[in-house]
Amino acid sequence: MLLVGCGTCVKVCFTGGDKEVAVLASQLRLSAAKARRKLAVDELTVERQCEIEFVDEVAKQYAGHDVIMSMACGAGAQMLASRFPRSRCCRRSTHVPRACSSARGSSPRAVSGAARACSGAPADLPVTRCAKSLFNGPCGGSQGGKCEVGGETPCAWHQIIERLTTLGQLDNLTAPVAPKDWRSARHGGPRKLVREDNIL
Repeated sequence: MLLVGCGTCVKVCFTGGDKEVAVLASQLRLSAAKARRKLAVDELTVERQCEIEFVDEVAKQYAGHDVIMSMACGAGAQMLASRFPRSRCCRRSTHVPRACSSARGSSPRAVSGAARACSGAPADLPVTRCAKSLFNGPCGGSQGGKCEVGGETPCAWHQIIERLTTLGQLDNLTAPVAPKDWRSARHGGPRKLVREDNIL
């Protein structure tokens, strides 16, 4: 397993920087040892996981791993998954689980703009990238992997189905999903997070 941290947003809020990567890696190794299981955990923190230039640094340590655990926001985890779709060690699909939840994010696409890739919701990809924010899709309007809104907008649900097919987890789409708990919805105003353990 390659545990990848991010040196920007999640580092500032003490959830995914180099220190948190070291702590989680240590806990994973300890848990594996207690369970008498072999688990190799390598650590790496890049400047920003949401930008391809920095994600390319992961390629130097990627060989031999079939799991890359992201400690970034949803945008960073999605960037890793798109950059490393297949494991080099065994030609299987690379699994990219997220180690922490996030508070919205976007991936820069050019000097003048960014594409929103994460809304901080448990179902980041369909909620943020689907033009209709569908939890169950695709809708009847998508054609050839493109959204009905026009242009070259990809259908988020087409991407989800392709990714699950690649991972051999297409059955996950038939699993029941609990109704959304709207008490944690974003219309409640800005979120405030206080980490008492990091107050000097």
